[in-house]
Amino acid sequence: MIIFASGRTDIPAFYAKWFMNRYQEGFVDVRNPFNPKLVSRLFFRDCDLIQFCSKNPAPLIPYLKEITQPILFHITLTPYKEDIEPGIKDKNKIVEDIKEISKIIGPSQTILRFDPIFLSKRYPLSYHLRAFDRLCERLDGYVEKVIVLFLDIYKNVERHLSLLAPIPFREEDYKAIGLGFSASATKHHMTVQTCFEKRNLTEYGFVSGECLSLQTAYMLTGKMFPEFKGRKGECHCAETCDIGTYNSCAHLCKYCYANFDESKVKENMALHDDNSSLLLGHLEKDDVIKVRK
Repeated sequence: MIIFASGRTDIPAFYAKWFMNRYQEGFVDVRNPFNPKLVSRLFFRDCDLIQFCSKNPAPLIPYLKEITQPILFHITLTPYKEDIEPGIKDKNKIVEDIKEISKIIGPSQTILRFDPIFLSKRYPLSYHLRAFDRLCERLDGYVEKVIVLFLDIYKNVERHLSLLAPIPFREEDYKAIGLGFSASATKHHMTVQTCFEKRNLTEYGFVSGECLSLQTAYMLTGKMFPEFKGRKGECHCAETCDIGTYNSCAHLCKYCYANFDESKVKENMALHDDNSSLLLGHLEKDDVIKVRK
């Protein structure tokens, strides 16, 4: 089993103490987002690999050496300002956090995500090219792989379209990003790729790859895993068990897919208890708990 913490919220940033409480107790409970009375119980003894994903990994860093399973840590760092990412802390500090994580788990398991890219009058192509090159320069020797994704129009994005004001990509824009990002990554001993994108930019120097490939999972665990079922035949990432909950991230990024109802974020986060087996709230008498293998 691969535990994903998380694609639904930022567990390292806001729930690090809870995660470690669950880890030390040996299990975590996860409500089914489509059937809330159904709860999956995951035992860490069944866990072969933990994949973290965060925009502020600092709260979890002091605990990393306590985790015995292999760790793959994705850190998202984009060049947007407070108008787009109102809850993100000082990005210079995040760069230093990435370096610290790399020293603990190694550069091959420390993944940089430049995600998502969109173009606008405030954030033109030249802005992204400069920001990406500078980021690669600063993380040379600490990161080996960069994942780049493009803006998708989720429900939350639709609400903020007037603020985001994205300009449609032209082929010349894709080419400039492909060639420019590839050159910056190569110069600083990294590879750059997309995952689950119609335009993977391999014709311009990007490598073909996944966020968590079956090969990487095998290399870290010695086990073979199935592909992610939700996008069978399209996304070739290894299947993971996400332990997060939607609408519970206080970063409030305007392009986020996981906060599809921002009005509930504060209310949901108030339900959090570091000592609960669930990320939000507590188990109820009529919950049906099933152990997930």
